[in-house]
Amino acid sequence: MSSTVEQTSYILPMGPIHPALHEPIRLDLSIDGEEIVDVDVAAGQVHRGIEWLGMNRNNIVQTIYLAERVCGICSACHPFAFVEAVEMATGIEVPPRAEYIRMILAEVERIHSHLLWAGVAGHEVGFETLFYYAWRAREKVMDLTEYLTGNRNSKALYQIGGVRRDITEEQVPVVREALEFYKSVFGELKTLFLDDPTVKMRTRGVGIITTEDARKLCIVGPTARASGVPIDTRQDHPYSAYADLNVKAITPDILTGEVHGDVYDRIIVRLLEVKQSIEIIEQGIAAMPDGPLVTEAKIPKLLAMLKKAEGESVGRVEAPRGENLHYIRKKAGEDPVEAWKVRAPTYANLQAAKTMLVGQQIADVPIAFASLDPCMSCTNRAVVVDTLSGDTSFLDGEQLHALSVEKTRRLQAELAR
Repeated sequence: MSSTVEQTSYILPMGPIHPALHEPIRLDLSIDGEEIVDVDVAAGQVHRGIEWLGMNRNNIVQTIYLAERVCGICSACHPFAFVEAVEMATGIEVPPRAEYIRMILAEVERIHSHLLWAGVAGHEVGFETLFYYAWRAREKVMDLTEYLTGNRNSKALYQIGGVRRDITEEQVPVVREALEFYKSVFGELKTLFLDDPTVKMRTRGVGIITTEDARKLCIVGPTARASGVPIDTRQDHPYSAYADLNVKAITPDILTGEVHGDVYDRIIVRLLEVKQSIEIIEQGIAAMPDGPLVTEAKIPKLLAMLKKAEGESVGRVEAPRGENLHYIRKKAGEDPVEAWKVRAPTYANLQAAKTMLVGQQIADVPIAFASLDPCMSCTNRAVVVDTLSGDTSFLDGEQLHALSVEKTRRLQAELAR
């Protein structure tokens, strides 16, 4: 009598469209029963060729518009890093008042991003009330963003050599009122996220990245800090008005006295960073000097200055997700940048996906992966790899367009059958 062995090992694809993944990415999970034994991360679902577009604008100022749209949430940190790179490459000085306004808006964005993530974390563990509460609190910072910039999302504030708008004395009371609101709700947010037994049960011991692994994988931002690696660009390489402040990296042992490197620790770090951002904004408002907002207000004159300039540099800022790098190279006599490369924090943090997911249960994947706060629009690259020879070739704009047309026609033909 022959016996049959039931198969328990499978490849489980998750994404690119999946309720647990809020951005298009595919995780190929090798599972044995309910346990994950291997992970393959497949990005590239939303590549837009934004760097190529930026290098082919009519002039370098127009590229700021694209930098702001690298990511919908990080619409301050990307143009911040871009204009900083251009300024260092071309030798343009930024007025002190403009530096403070840049910093304040960057911290407003950090509060918004962390509260958005907190709501998503509640959703991923099935705690919908927590999701709604966090996002209701988030509305206040979106209203503040609209009040200061005219938009709830895209700030349109950063300019080469300064900022486009001021934070006036009349606006300061509204800023302070928003900060007082977050001080008043912080205790409740902290209690709901850190003391609730359901949240703790679903996050403590889940998605662990040890301090050693965090260093080896070169992860950044709150993910690295939650693993006990005290790195923060605002602390390690102070830029803009951060050089006038004493910003310290937030690690979970500040609150608990220990580091686990799990999802729970990532919640701790992001909540404490909301409090830290409130303090930074308060210091910035109090210490903001008088003076001009921009080195050269007349755009034609600024463009003439930039056209003559040449150089290369890397702008680096601490985005809500971690260190964000923009590399640019500029040739004299040319209007757009000759080269523009973006290294967003998710590009670094995705390296930790396998480390944190192997050994976990399938049910832990949504919250564990979400705890990286991944942003696919920041991360995507389009690269074709010949797996036989190992050669890598980059596609230019015409090739990407031709492939897009071919795919569209193929899908249309399949739907017509």
